[in-house]
Amino acid sequence: MNKEILTSSRTGDSCIHVKHKSGLDIYICEMKGFSSIEALFGTKYGSVNTMFKTAADKNYTTVPEGIAHFLEHKLFENEDCGVFELYAKTGASGNAFTSFDKTCYLFSCSKNYEKNLKILLDFVQKPYFTKENVDKEMGIIGQEIKMTNDNPEWRVFFNMLRGMYHAHPVKIDIAGTVESISHIDAELLYKCYDTFYDLNNMVLSVAGNISADKVLEICDSCLRPCTDKGLETVFPDEPAEIVQPEVHEKQPVGASIFNLGYKCTATSGLERLKCIAAASTATSLLSDPALPMCERLLKEEIINSTFGGEVFYGDNYFTVIFSGESDSPEVIRDSLFDEVDRLINEGINEKDFQRIKKSSYGMMICELNNVEAVANLMLNAHIDGVGPYDAIEVLSEMTSSDVIDFMRREMRRDRCVLSIIEKEAYF
Repeated sequence: MNKEILTSSRTGDSCIHVKHKSGLDIYICEMKGFSSIEALFGTKYGSVNTMFKTAADKNYTTVPEGIAHFLEHKLFENEDCGVFELYAKTGASGNAFTSFDKTCYLFSCSKNYEKNLKILLDFVQKPYFTKENVDKEMGIIGQEIKMTNDNPEWRVFFNMLRGMYHAHPVKIDIAGTVESISHIDAELLYKCYDTFYDLNNMVLSVAGNISADKVLEICDSCLRPCTDKGLETVFPDEPAEIVQPEVHEKQPVGASIFNLGYKCTATSGLERLKCIAAASTATSLLSDPALPMCERLLKEEIINSTFGGEVFYGDNYFTVIFSGESDSPEVIRDSLFDEVDRLINEGINEKDFQRIKKSSYGMMICELNNVEAVANLMLNAHIDGVGPYDAIEVLSEMTSSDVIDFMRREMRRDRCVLSIIEKEAYF
């Protein structure tokens, strides 16, 4: 077992990283004085991982869209009883989620963390799939898919992604489609489980009022050694160009909503962290109500308090997104285009840059005093291939020139997609 202490040179915060003999990467942050505990057991397996092979496979396997989410649902049901029933007896709150690039199982509690950790490690390592329980789940998830298809915020987001990406599976709903999940069976679920739930492809993150020695003792007793299967995932070739600049849809909404996204170059590791820092700062500069562009658009009632920006990224995709309510999203797009050009040509006001940078830095520091945030930070950093405190270091070293370089390179008019959900006319 290889054990190392990871420490932030900026804040002095630290956590423990262990490469366990089972193959699992374990991150532990002892937060004395806190009353809660958060644990996440995750695998680098999300909705975009539809093509893969192991060292034992001759060819790549292609699986139905939505299978990662389907598998997450089924792991909560074992042969004896439901996992939520076990957590209820210990007073813990259990949950799980599937995103584009990971699946995580988690619990929060203030006591009995040893029992809860054993429950977590046990059920995730014990899949139980049968034709009967798969068929039952198919109807449940089918209804979930239909419900999200009626959600305007969900529709405007995926319409934007479909306007951006030609082939990358990020444009497909995490849960798949009713048609795609109809091809899922127990045998296919076991194949995906055996491939992606290999402990060498997983990570455990635990933070809060815990003992690292006790956590590792439980891991020693519960984890089953795995042989690294040599997993390879692959994505279709994706051109830099977008599919179409605008996507329109009408729905019965109270106000028209929009997503405006820039299709950016996909990166990984520390280089991606630098892009995230620069892109996040750019979105803050462009959506700050105290700065001239937003102040003008607010005064003209083109935007309201819902207007904001975010960075959306993962395996082989990276996007800067602005969203909100507006009856004139084209005006917002043109205003953003002009403001990006102005900042590139005239430079960023250093006072504004420092204010936004310090605000972002402060939020990062605050999260180090939040048990849930620390547990998520350790897990997400590992899956992203960086250290837990690397983002703080990258942000500290970022300059306004880095932000301008990012905007010049990535926030291009010809790589922008405007997705709009318009109000239906009533007669």
